[in-house]
Amino acid sequence: MIAVVHHPAYVAAGQSANPSQLSKNAAIRDLLRGHDAAIAWHEPDAMPLHWIEAVHDPDYVAEVIAARVPREKERRIGFAVTPQVAARAQVVPGGTWLAGKLALERGFAANSAGGSHHALAATGAGYCVLNDLAIAAVRLVEEGDAARVLIVDCDVHQGDGTAALTAGRPGIATYSIHAEKNFPARKARSTLDVSLPDGTGDAAYLETLGATLLPMLDDYRPDLILYQAGIDPLADDRLGRLALTDAGLVARETFVAENAAKRGIALASTVGGGYGSDVMTLAAAHVRAILTLGQVYCGFPGRLREGPGEGMSR
Repeated sequence: MIAVVHHPAYVAAGQSANPSQLSKNAAIRDLLRGHDAAIAWHEPDAMPLHWIEAVHDPDYVAEVIAARVPREKERRIGFAVTPQVAARAQVVPGGTWLAGKLALERGFAANSAGGSHHALAATGAGYCVLNDLAIAAVRLVEEGDAARVLIVDCDVHQGDGTAALTAGRPGIATYSIHAEKNFPARKARSTLDVSLPDGTGDAAYLETLGATLLPMLDDYRPDLILYQAGIDPLADDRLGRLALTDAGLVARETFVAENAAKRGIALASTVGGGYGSDVMTLAAAHVRAILTLGQVYCGFPGRLREGPGEGMSR
C-alpha cells in the first residue's frame, strides 16, 4: 500500500491570478481515489504554531493565521490569503511532516499537496504561503525522528525559500535542480544548486541529475529525503523553461525512488509546481508522479520494510 496524506482543507478555491494551483488538489484527490485499492489514506493535523514559528517570523505567521496578510505580501504570493487559504497553509506543513514520519516507518509516503519552496521567513512568494518543506524538516530533526534530512527539489524553479530558511541548520541539507533563467531572479544558495539551460530535455536532464544527486546521497547519507516533485519541467508547462516529456518525468521519479530505496533512505514526496489551464492534465501528471514513486520504491528489493516495529532495512 502507498501511504498518501490528504486533508479536506487542501481543496481551497482557486485564485483568479493562478486558478490551477489551489483547485488542482481536488482533481489530484479524485484521481487518487481511483486507485484506492493501492492507497492507505492518512489525514494530518494542522502544524502547531510553535513549529511554524521555528522557521517563519512570528509576525508573518500571525498575519497568515488571521488572514490579514498585507497587500504587498499578497502580491508577492500571487493571490489573496483568505480564511480558507490560511487554513490550508496551516495544514499543508502538517501533511508534509506526517508524510516524513510515515516514510521513516514504511519507506515511502506522499503528501497530496505541499512543496511550497518559495515562502521566506517574513513573507510568502511565488504561490507559496508557508514553507512546508522547511517547517517539516526542522521539526523532524529537532524532535529526533531523523538525524539528517535532505530536501531534494526537482521543481523547475529554484527552491530559494527552502534554501534560505534551512541554511546553517544542523541535520538539514538542500539540493535544487532547476532552470537557470527562471523564477526567482535572485537565487538563494542551496547546499548544492544545479542550474540548467533553457530547453534541456530528457537525456541531458537525467544525466545531470545522476551525476549530481548520487554523489550527494552517498556523501551526506540522509535518513530521509523530502522530495519536491514539481511537474513544471514538462515542455508544455506554462511557467517552465525546460523540455521534459511525460516519459522523462516518469524516468526522473523512477530514478529518485530506486536510488533512495537502494540506499535504505526513506522518501516522502510533495506535489510542487505544475501550471496550465487544464487542471485535469496537471492533476494526472502529479498523480502519475506519486504512483510511480510509490510503486518503484515499494517494489524495490531491500527497501525499507513496511509496518510498525520493523524498523529500517539497510
